[in-house]
Formats: sequence, structure tokens, C-alpha cells
Amino acid sequence: VFQHMFRSECYFTNGTEKVRFVNRYIYNRMQDMMFDSDVGHFLGFTPAGERWARDWNSDPEWMQYVRAAVDRHCRHNYRLADPFSVERR
Repeated sequence: VFQHMFRSECYFTNGTEKVRFVNRYIYNRMQDMMFDSDVGHFLGFTPAGERWARDWNSDPEWMQYVRAAVDRHCRHNYRLADPFSVERR
């Protein structure tokens, strides 16, 4: 049985002032590649992941789309997660 997984995570520091977006690509419990908005490009962890990261990082249009995910995915949906994350102290 093969497992292919794509996982997106948003980390909020001080509300939406400091937001970190992490996108992970996992195959058979091994992380091949990830995008970290603090780094600003894809990082490969396996030979295949390094090849994919190099290809994806070389496409400026795709990189602009992925970097904009911080606003599109995280900041846009912050109010949905706000009651669960902020009000519980």
C-alpha cells in the first residue's frame, strides 16, 4: 500500500502580524519536499524531492503563486480558526 500525502500548515504569531506557511509533500511516511514561507523556496529531502524542488524553484510564475499562499490560505482563513486558537487560554 502506497501513501501520498500533501499537508499545508499555518503558524500564527501575534495574530496575523507574523504568519508562516509550510507545505509538505510526503510519500510513504517520508517527507520528499517542503515549502516554507520563511525560507521562500522549496527544499528537497530525498533525491526525487531535490529534483522536484529544483524544477519548481526555477519557475518564477509558480513561485509567485506559492509565496502568495500566506495571504490566500493563511491570513484569509485566520478568522475561521480564531475562536479555537485565540480565545482558549
